[in-house]
Amino acid sequence: MLKTITELFLTLILEQSEEIEDSTLEKVAKVLGLSAEAIKNFNEETVFNIIGNTYLDNSASLNFQCTFNPLEKLMQALDANKELYERLSASEREKVEILKGNNA
Repeated sequence: MLKTITELFLTLILEQSEEIEDSTLEKVAKVLGLSAEAIKNFNEETVFNIIGNTYLDNSASLNFQCTFNPLEKLMQALDANKELYERLSASEREKVEILKGNNA
């Protein structure tokens, strides 16, 4: 809380000044946890550009959505599992028949 009040106070004082001395800028930067260069190079247009390009509703210019249907892939895997199980069951039945034939 104290840091926020300090930041507000410094902002009010600095906004009323036309020029800020380097030593004052260094102190302000230290309080804000920034570098003096970051404050000197601050540009409001860049901030608005960053905010404007931050998408929160999946409307980004890059598409990170799936290019396949996950449910369809799951069903394919289940079908492959089912086929494998049927072949394994048939193989086991053949073994049983062979073993029964050898015992007779």
